[in-house]
Amino acid sequence: MKFSKNTKITVKLLALAASMLVFAIFVMPPLYDAFCEITGLNGKTGGRYVAVPAAIDESRTITVQFVASNNDNMPWKFSPSVRSVDVHPGEAADTVFHAFNPTKKDMIGQAIPSLVPFKAAEFFHKTECFCFNQQVLKAGEEAKLALRFIVDPDIPENVNTITLSYTLFDVTGRISKNIDKNNTESAREG
Repeated sequence: MKFSKNTKITVKLLALAASMLVFAIFVMPPLYDAFCEITGLNGKTGGRYVAVPAAIDESRTITVQFVASNNDNMPWKFSPSVRSVDVHPGEAADTVFHAFNPTKKDMIGQAIPSLVPFKAAEFFHKTECFCFNQQVLKAGEEAKLALRFIVDPDIPENVNTITLSYTLFDVTGRISKNIDKNNTESAREG
């Protein structure tokens, strides 16, 4: 069977498009995360930090600003209780964010942090954070979401303000599918 020149080009372009899609979905996110972790770019903060007692540098004060936003598909009300706090490097600080599910259905949210300036990311340590876990709120329910952090005393002298931003995503559908899949697999095994 002979294919025309246009058919061969179309097949090649479709294969290229499919390859690009696979690359963008499955290869790029882990590479991007590794790049951000190595370079500290994009202000991605690390996971849970185990605090080691350190001297508090009372000669310096760092202002930590808080920003909360929702992904386009997230209907919750989400905000910090305060817009900023002043901390001394090495000192543990606590704050709270508020979340409210105004919908008539139970939902699951996941907060993703970002921090600027980017060079401060390696010096900002979260010891407790609502972003470590997904947040389940029933219809009409609200919650106080705790954050405890420490700004490392080794933070560069020229950093006086840090902005910690959280974007809240609706992960209800993804989690529900995983729960349904696990329940189906368990039923088959049982």
